[in-house]
Amino acid sequence: LVLSLAWLGPALGAEEEDGEVVAEEEEEDEDDFLSDELEEEDDVLVLHEHNFAHALSEHRLLLVEFYAPWCGHCQRLAPAFAQAAAMLKNESDLARLGKVDATAQVALANEFGVTSYPTLKLFRDGNRTHPLAYSGRMDAEGIVLWMRRRAGPSATLLQDTNTAAAFISSQDLVVVGFFKDLGSEAAQAFYEVAGELVDMPFGVAEVAELFEVYGLSADTVCLFKKFDEGRTDFPVDPAWGLDVSELTRLLRVHSLELVMEFTNETSNQIFGAKIPHHMLLFLNKSASAQLALRDGFRAAAGTFRGKVLFVVVDVAGYGADVLPFFGLTPADAPTLRLVKMENNRKYQMDQDTFSDTAISAFVQAVLDGKVKPHLLSAEPPEDWDTRPVKVLVGKTFEQVAFDETKNVFVKFYAPWCSHCQEMAAAWEELGERYKDHENIVIAELDATANELENITIIGFPTMHYFPAGPGRKMVEYKSTRDVETFSKFLENGGMLPEEPPVVSEVAPPQGQGPPPT
Repeated sequence: LVLSLAWLGPALGAEEEDGEVVAEEEEEDEDDFLSDELEEEDDVLVLHEHNFAHALSEHRLLLVEFYAPWCGHCQRLAPAFAQAAAMLKNESDLARLGKVDATAQVALANEFGVTSYPTLKLFRDGNRTHPLAYSGRMDAEGIVLWMRRRAGPSATLLQDTNTAAAFISSQDLVVVGFFKDLGSEAAQAFYEVAGELVDMPFGVAEVAELFEVYGLSADTVCLFKKFDEGRTDFPVDPAWGLDVSELTRLLRVHSLELVMEFTNETSNQIFGAKIPHHMLLFLNKSASAQLALRDGFRAAAGTFRGKVLFVVVDVAGYGADVLPFFGLTPADAPTLRLVKMENNRKYQMDQDTFSDTAISAFVQAVLDGKVKPHLLSAEPPEDWDTRPVKVLVGKTFEQVAFDETKNVFVKFYAPWCSHCQEMAAAWEELGERYKDHENIVIAELDATANELENITIIGFPTMHYFPAGPGRKMVEYKSTRDVETFSKFLENGGMLPEEPPVVSEVAPPQGQGPPPT
């Protein structure tokens, strides 16, 4: 669930700060007995410096995972990678999967610029100088689809009306490129898009008869779908041709239903479309009166297509798990929220009015920057300021963090974050050490239950130091997480000798005027 919910960004779905595993060179004794023979483990080729060239010469397409044995992300990928390897091996020997222990094969890791684990790169036709970065899903089906598109034609050639009609009706959604010259730059750009969007079937047509049957006179990409308007055309600009990134974006946007329902099956589509705002209608589908609210919601959606994705969330079904992120319970339905995906800022109408006119006006006001975000805040514990580590919430953060007489060191954490749990004892010890200090305050804030207007937390744990004095300064702590290093940082005024601090200025909440000078 966490992996699929981009709405949960810093609240539930953000990676822990150490989530990206950076490659570290480990000294290993060179094994003089490795040969260039190709060995397999669970249908995955085991590659090293001595047999890498042999593998490239044997297989036209070779997708290689560079991994570290201790990397949790790699361990979670391993079963899906092996399953995909078996499926591809059974289909053909042209496309295979391999793996390299990058901690042992440092030369290979350096040659291919591996800086994090796992890193997947595709090698084509024995060329080791320009591998292609993997851009598909990290599951067996996604890996296989991605490789199939690169093993064969990325689009099916449609040569007559019967094959075209059969192709278009074969699935709920298909893409067909009509080009008068399949060797043109526009057609080649279309093939490139087809290679990336592996979840959509792509066809291509050149014969004049098909242009006439589908009412076309010039090169056009057509999206055929068995929902909403049924067909969307994207004409090729005669002067500028076909832009790969723009066509990719348009197809992703228009492949979605105008109003999506949030389910396990649709979550990848919803977040994969990368639409910058999501407008959410929370309702209980078992209440017939609430179901009728979808009509006004849908009527408002068309105006904002591509800018705002409209999504229905069933509070009594799959959507129940996201309610805490919005500070909602099932009893709050029906209600509306708009989320800005860039920073997970949430916006709430002054009152829930479900007409298409009211919804459209609210969405436009948010896009125009005329609505303040709705910030969550827990209630402060009664003893929040008597503990060695002060417990901050959204509504008390300003008065504590920007107290000009105090130097405040704050840990932003998530209750489920393992890294946060590991450093909890050290943070408590730090609080004990400075509990009687006249101008140093140690504090913490649960960033999944509290939001701040001008500070966005994107990883856990995050530590920020707010020095005393005017100016609303904030220093991000990015060093070792132990008591002694924390203390050295505090005693040195918010910096470590070997690390210049990253200092930023935090704007005051709206309505409070500029920071004092």
